[in-house]
Amino acid sequence: MAKEKKDPVFSLISGSVAGGIEGIVTYPTEYVKTRLQLQAGGTLAPGEVRFKGPVDCLLQTIKRHGVGGIYTGVSALAIGNAAKAGVRFLTYDQIANQLRDKDGKLSGLRSVLAGLGAGMTEAALVVTPSETIKTKLIHDRNNATPKYRGLVHGTSTIIKEEGFSGIYRGLGPVVARQGANSAVRFSSYTYFKTSFQKWRGDDESTPLPSTYTFAAGALAGIVTVYSTMPLDVVKTRMQGLDARSLYKNSLDCLVKVVKANGVFSLWKGTTPRLTRLIFSGGIVFTVYEKVYIALDYFKQ
Repeated sequence: MAKEKKDPVFSLISGSVAGGIEGIVTYPTEYVKTRLQLQAGGTLAPGEVRFKGPVDCLLQTIKRHGVGGIYTGVSALAIGNAAKAGVRFLTYDQIANQLRDKDGKLSGLRSVLAGLGAGMTEAALVVTPSETIKTKLIHDRNNATPKYRGLVHGTSTIIKEEGFSGIYRGLGPVVARQGANSAVRFSSYTYFKTSFQKWRGDDESTPLPSTYTFAAGALAGIVTVYSTMPLDVVKTRMQGLDARSLYKNSLDCLVKVVKANGVFSLWKGTTPRLTRLIFSGGIVFTVYEKVYIALDYFKQ
């Protein structure tokens, strides 16, 4: 039976709700990952503490700044996450609509292409500015004398000092990372979801219970982390406060990070990112599926 094409408005709303919820719930792991990656270049700002690992980073931050410290930059990420997930699911669903065969099925390669297009679109429109601001706020908070008082003040200061290019630092690696992320994530999720449906003996059009969509999303998150982590490290380093003075471009950043700390430093922050994407994958796909089904139900 052919699948019904996704409604673009429903895709946008469902994706935005899912992204906002996922961003808030998983933010502490994103904070820890970012802090560890900012150290990957081998340099420390005055007053900055070097962390031994994810747990040490978490404990040191809470000790120095309180529990609120691990939510530094959360507003930028939550708003950005809602926007980017909305754009991601909207773009993916609409590209997928065009790539489905006459029976409504989407092959693995076509799912990868739809995910690639979705990731590159969200990177250019939403992800780069929101993550640049988030990274700069986190980096600044851990300096001896922070200069940003919050999201609005930090954003306005960055734009005033660096222009709009200041919030588009690392556009190249962000586009590469998001394109790869979405290509791997959507194709992996589709594969695991279809596998669960076959295992249960369900038709592909039959909605899965939340436990199965969460598991499919979590497994997709694991695959995504290990395959795209180097792009994420370069992206974070390029968005730090010291990026302009340290790196000429993304390739120069990659070379210097490897030279300073070895090739395995490109997987710096894997543990907190893995934790985040396991839960975020489960949360975002489950919430998206349920919100979309609810909207479709009320439409009838």
